[in-house]
Amino acid sequence: MKPLITQAESGEATARHLISAPELIFDEDAITQALTTAIAGASDASDIQAATVSILRTAQKTGRAEIARAFAASPFDARAMTSAYCFLTDQLVRTTLQIAVQHLHPARTTGTTDQLTIIGVGGYGRGEMAPFSDVDLLFLIPAKPSPRVDRIIESILYILWDLKLKVGHATRTIRDCVQLGREDFTIQTALLEHRFIAGDLGLAQDLDQTLKTELFAGTGRSFIEAKLEERAARHRKQGLRYVVEPNVKEAKGGLRDLQSLFWISKHIYNVEHAADLVERGVFLEEEFKTFVDAENFLWAVRGHLHLLSGRATEQLTFDMQVAVAEAMGYADTRGRRGVEVFMQAYFRHATQVGELTRIFLTKLEAIHIKAEPLLERIFRRRPKLRDGYTVVVGRLAIVDDNAFMADKLNLLRIFEEALRTGMLIHPDAMRLVKANLRMIDDDMRNDAEAQRIFLDLMLKHGNPERGLRRMNELGMLAAFIPEFEPIVAMMQFNMYHSYTVDEHIIQCITNLALIEKGELEEDLPVASSILKRGVNRKVLYVALLLHDIAKGRPEDHSILGAQMARKIAPRLGLNKAEVDTVEWLVRYHLLMSDMAQKRDIADPRTVRDFAKAVQTVKRLDLLCVLTVCDIRGVGPNTWNNWKAVLIRGLYRQTKRALETGLEDLNRANRGNEAKKALRIALSDWPRKDLQAETTRHYPPYWQGLHVTAHAVFARLLRDITEGEIRIDLHPDEDRDATRACFVMADHPGIFARLAGALALVGANVVDARSYTTKDGWVTDAFWIQDADGNPYDAARLPRLRNMISKTLKGEIMAREELKSRDKVKKREKVFKVPTHITFDNDGSEIYTIIEVDTRDRPGLLYDLARSLAESNVYIANAVIATYGEQVVDTFYVKDMFGLKYYTESKQKTLEKRLRAAIIDGVERAQT
Repeated sequence: MKPLITQAESGEATARHLISAPELIFDEDAITQALTTAIAGASDASDIQAATVSILRTAQKTGRAEIARAFAASPFDARAMTSAYCFLTDQLVRTTLQIAVQHLHPARTTGTTDQLTIIGVGGYGRGEMAPFSDVDLLFLIPAKPSPRVDRIIESILYILWDLKLKVGHATRTIRDCVQLGREDFTIQTALLEHRFIAGDLGLAQDLDQTLKTELFAGTGRSFIEAKLEERAARHRKQGLRYVVEPNVKEAKGGLRDLQSLFWISKHIYNVEHAADLVERGVFLEEEFKTFVDAENFLWAVRGHLHLLSGRATEQLTFDMQVAVAEAMGYADTRGRRGVEVFMQAYFRHATQVGELTRIFLTKLEAIHIKAEPLLERIFRRRPKLRDGYTVVVGRLAIVDDNAFMADKLNLLRIFEEALRTGMLIHPDAMRLVKANLRMIDDDMRNDAEAQRIFLDLMLKHGNPERGLRRMNELGMLAAFIPEFEPIVAMMQFNMYHSYTVDEHIIQCITNLALIEKGELEEDLPVASSILKRGVNRKVLYVALLLHDIAKGRPEDHSILGAQMARKIAPRLGLNKAEVDTVEWLVRYHLLMSDMAQKRDIADPRTVRDFAKAVQTVKRLDLLCVLTVCDIRGVGPNTWNNWKAVLIRGLYRQTKRALETGLEDLNRANRGNEAKKALRIALSDWPRKDLQAETTRHYPPYWQGLHVTAHAVFARLLRDITEGEIRIDLHPDEDRDATRACFVMADHPGIFARLAGALALVGANVVDARSYTTKDGWVTDAFWIQDADGNPYDAARLPRLRNMISKTLKGEIMAREELKSRDKVKKREKVFKVPTHITFDNDGSEIYTIIEVDTRDRPGLLYDLARSLAESNVYIANAVIATYGEQVVDTFYVKDMFGLKYYTESKQKTLEKRLRAAIIDGVERAQT
């Protein structure tokens, strides 16, 4: 079989370094021999085509297996991997062309030539392919194709499709390419990276020359603006750079950003390789190395992602993060999982891509190819600049580098000047700062003026997050506070945190600044009123900055963080009293959140214990604001009305207790107030009926529910008959939940049956109360949310009521039905949450508090409640706090005699049964 073209004449892919020897990827001699033999024995064209597909499919399988093997052995050799897949594809395409031209559709007369050239475009044209990348082909013809050329192209495509290649294709003349490229920037981008694969070399050279002179000549301003708008739209869709499941290709700081830089560079500077941008003065040598490192890392990640998933997936989902980290050799280290180390490396590369992009875009503005932002063109008035600064292309720049560096405090001052003037910092100035971070030493960190500048960045200009984020991305924040460096781009591998640790801290400070500006007064009335009354802002901002400083270490990050804060806070200019308060806030920054979400705040003991820990209203105010900012900074949907009601309720009760005395916190007072409120709510009831209602309940009932629930239960209990089950479902908009009230005759295990019924309809229980009346009725209240964390829509309530009724009547057995419904999603199976079970006999006056901290899954509350019921445990109420894949179910319980579980033997027995219920449920969910 005569080759149509030699490898030396073909595109770049074969010239690049491959991850394996070429003959191991595609043994051209052996495959040619196999095809020659098969063709000689074929009876017609269909036999030839079938034999070709069979031989090439085997060659393709062998080649892909060899590349995958070599890549597994050298998991960071991305360039060699992408080149190898490109080389294999080249060989398949060339061989297919040869078969089609010489054997499937040979020329009828000697000397007849039908010109056809195959050009690779897009990523394939660039010579870079991931394992399952598309193959974009341009069939180039000199004029309208002859019938033979049409048949050749058709046969090529059928063979490639039979090889399961995802082929994008177009048949065009050179004139078509120029015309369509002018009309469509997507086509122009694809042509920008075209590469000759096989066929008529002269036609390919004509295309190359014509594109350079007619399509890519000039500044290409409209093309560049289009690419930048594409980039902006992509970023709007993908969101922040630090989302926890990033898209390797499309996300901010991903491969597409690097490719966009090169597309624009190629258009402006007519360069063939990214390295040429150093000679053109766009990047420094060190910045180009950053470009290469980031590109190589991202391609390696993408390659492993494709191979592990067996398809062209670009999303680094949680389950794939674990698999990719393992494939790339990231191992667990002290206090951190390998996947967290891997994702920290990913986010650091993504940050560096952002820096390169900023530098490049400013270069474009400097040569007037990218327009300045519209607002900057309209409103040109700026505050007067301080000495040493100037404006270059609308950005804050340095007049004299040497003069600037004569005072190392200028490394901080430039960020203050940027905030004061509202200007962006010019990339050349950012380069200067980054290159001189080594000048920041202990003398500077302890300098009073440096401390003032840094605190002013947070306290003075109204948008501290802007300055902190820019300092963080340049490494300035970690240089000034060295303890900050380990948490830069640190990912917490769980479903609760949406951001890296450093970005979470900046998000917290963003929320604090917004509250101070009065922009969240409607959503956060308590936190807003606290700040209006006045707090020590310096303490609050520094505490927020340091509250997670010790994340990622094996020790408790609150305890270790408090120790670190005691050393760091004086370096930021705080006095001894302020340092003490910051240390306390960091040490107990989770206390209010835990108390509100994991304990029954209607229990006076909860409020009393919390008040004793806080001690003063000043501390309570600071902790409340810090808690709100901390929860809101976890992710865009973490804060909701349910958490707001809990935090607000705990704050108001504790403030009143601290101001009027802890002795006011007792059951009798609460019970009398609750009964008084019910009499007002049911003022139309006869006095006899009211008397019966207020005497039929035990004291815990009156302290545990709001008057609205008391009124609902009063109506449900009124005239109820034996054997009757009454249900009231009501959307509680203030709490982002639906309140479900149940009244029925008391019998063992009723709480578990209710939990099972709710699990069957996919309801998430966030709070539950169970009470028994003196005349033998159960009054249970559950607050539930749908799968999206919202109250149930009114239209769904009838189905909810129907399912609950059937389960309570025994028509549906929750235990059996749940077997097919409580499966854990594939992407969530990788999360490891150890189970911890604790018993607390001090947190409540009359109940033992059992706290179960474990992996969340559908049906868990039912399994735990059923296990307790089978052990004759009375559940008074349950508080459920969910943190992504982790859940803390807290039960307030008594034994069958109404006593607490004091003995260690009883506690161990209950713990053993609860753990067994969890293990059984996990096995059921995974089968």
